[in-house]
Amino acid sequence: MSDQINAQFRQRIFSGIQPSGGLTLGNYLGALKRFAALQGGEAETIYCVVDLHAITVWQDPEVLRVRIREAAAAFMAAGVDPAQSVLFNQSQVSAHAEMAWLFNTVARVGWMYRMTQFKDKAGKNTENVSLGLLAYPALMAADILTYQATAVPVGEDQKQHLELTRDIAAKFNHDYGVEHFPMTEPLIEGVATRVMSLRDGSKKMSKSDPSDASRINLTDDADTIAQKIRKARTDADPLPGQMEGLKDRPEAKNLVNIYAALADETPDQVLARFEGQGFGAFKPALAEIAVEALAPITRRMAEYTADPAQIDRILADGADRAAAIANPILDRTKDIMGLLRTRA
Repeated sequence: MSDQINAQFRQRIFSGIQPSGGLTLGNYLGALKRFAALQGGEAETIYCVVDLHAITVWQDPEVLRVRIREAAAAFMAAGVDPAQSVLFNQSQVSAHAEMAWLFNTVARVGWMYRMTQFKDKAGKNTENVSLGLLAYPALMAADILTYQATAVPVGEDQKQHLELTRDIAAKFNHDYGVEHFPMTEPLIEGVATRVMSLRDGSKKMSKSDPSDASRINLTDDADTIAQKIRKARTDADPLPGQMEGLKDRPEAKNLVNIYAALADETPDQVLARFEGQGFGAFKPALAEIAVEALAPITRRMAEYTADPAQIDRILADGADRAAAIANPILDRTKDIMGLLRTRA
């Protein structure tokens, strides 16, 4: 059914990253590398630094500005080309916030309380967190549907938010008897869409982990990357010939997946090369390929962040291009809902 609905829409891919600072290898393999690879196809690619999401918890304004530019620099350093894709920061396109309010009238409160990330972030403090933390999935839906995006590259941990986006789109279309919004499809692909901690293979790699050794930062130099991989937790068993043999070895599985993603190979191809060998042989090979992949990104990020005015110009141009797509869709949404608007 969703295929039939989506066929009438221009193919667009939308995704975004929060400017939370401390971008890691997980952000690169799970998002940025994939964003760059999706450019140049049949679908228009729209990428966003989602700064309105960041302020659902308090942010130091000066730090936030730096992090917005850092995130934009990471997009470009990873290969997102502002000439091929629309790249902007969310708060510069007011249609996101307007559409989010419209969706607040469509979404149900119970939907929001069921969101796993809200439960995780609010914990037992649900009465004192910001309303934005509860309502931000409606803003996420607005980010996507303001462009009538037909696909979103997501990790497994974001599937629930995309399902809510589809629920909002379906309810809006049903309530108003239209097919105004597509049933956005998830793009879940790649072997390392969820990169795990180097210290604990059961936990996602995260900048919030107190141990810097648990992650590879996009700002780490070559020596630091090699050292972290060398010290990554593993086991004493040799590598098997197929991934099935790593089923109960999460740390080993994580390192093999990282190698495969960096090398653009399948995990089984990697294991075929290293079958029977231990991590004394595997880790140096992984360190070499990681440094080779990440060193140019680190260098380009430094070059971009050294010229914040240029980043601001790129984001402003992207915002103008994004608004040119978003505003007519927002206006049509208002018309459908019976709202009056100023016409030129």
